[in-house]
Amino acid sequence: MRIAIASRIFAPEPSAASFRLTALAQAFAEAGDSVDVLTVRTAKSEADPQDDNLPYRVRRFPVLRDKHGYVRGYVQYLSFDVPLFFRILFGKRLDLIVAEPPPTTGFFVRCAAALRRTPYAYYAADIWSDAVAGTDAAPGLVAKVLGVVERFVLRGAAVVLSVSDGVTDRLQEMGTLPERIVTVGNGVDLASFPLEGNIKQIDGPYFLYAGTASEVHGARIFVDAFREFHSNHPETRLVFIGQGSERETIRVMSQALPVGAVLHLPREEPSVVADWLRGAIVSLASSRPGQGYDFSFPTKIYASVAVGTPVIFTGLGPAIDFLEDSKAGWSVDYDVDSVVAAMEEAYRASLSPEWQQRRKPFALRMRDTVGLERVASRAVAAAHERF
Repeated sequence: MRIAIASRIFAPEPSAASFRLTALAQAFAEAGDSVDVLTVRTAKSEADPQDDNLPYRVRRFPVLRDKHGYVRGYVQYLSFDVPLFFRILFGKRLDLIVAEPPPTTGFFVRCAAALRRTPYAYYAADIWSDAVAGTDAAPGLVAKVLGVVERFVLRGAAVVLSVSDGVTDRLQEMGTLPERIVTVGNGVDLASFPLEGNIKQIDGPYFLYAGTASEVHGARIFVDAFREFHSNHPETRLVFIGQGSERETIRVMSQALPVGAVLHLPREEPSVVADWLRGAIVSLASSRPGQGYDFSFPTKIYASVAVGTPVIFTGLGPAIDFLEDSKAGWSVDYDVDSVVAAMEEAYRASLSPEWQQRRKPFALRMRDTVGLERVASRAVAAAHERF
């Protein structure tokens, strides 16, 4: 088949979407399909990608970025979406287009695909309208309009690829026909998070939050919890790596702790994040309840367990069952006392002689279940069965 993958983000930009779509493009190519990735030029601060030797073609187009260098915000999205419409409309004939969120991209893909009489698949990694509705970052009207656009995209898709059972249930609530949904799951690029590698060390044992910290994540709870924990363990540190709308709030809250107790680092390459993960006591993940996003699964959990680092998760969602079933860490209620108790337990466990000895067998066991290759193969199989 002739496949196009349309996404405002792709490798080498580090993100969950980049990992998923790279694995998908690779899997389609290995299945004998002709694959074009319609994406954007990388930011000036990042290395120029070497796309020529890949088994698929990457076609990049200039795009607007925000002041931090990200394609984030509706003006930035449209700077990709509008040209994408014409790239599809006047491009070569395709058998299937796979559209990555946001819904604005799906909207323009649906319009162009209809004119070209080409089916498209929508990769439902999350529900954008729910995420927007659960924050104070945008007026209620924006969330309503986005919900209308998102439903328009979902109902026009020949197949919707869902990353979890929770997302699948929400898709059906939004009117997506069950027979059009394929739950492919989610995972992490194991090559980007190898088991063996450098171990980051700083001037004390540390807890690590790596990834986006926005209102729906509620990662600020870790600062409140660490303030209490740190009073009894002043040698420990809390490290944040990444971006997100709550990062500045977290930075301000951190000022209540001694200088150097909390480290704030920008988004890093996966290999660097992997080094930090290997050195952490545990990694931290959260999903703030009541934000309309309780079905989500933080993919940072997969990256952590892939390198042998357990996780403390606070909030609601499928991460609870994952951690309990796999014995991969602690899942606790979204309140400060519960998080502090989990930190205490994890810290005590890390002091035992058996702690490091268990990490490699634990990682090997987890890597069998969290790799993106299986996810991509399920998506490719779904496409081949239907088209």
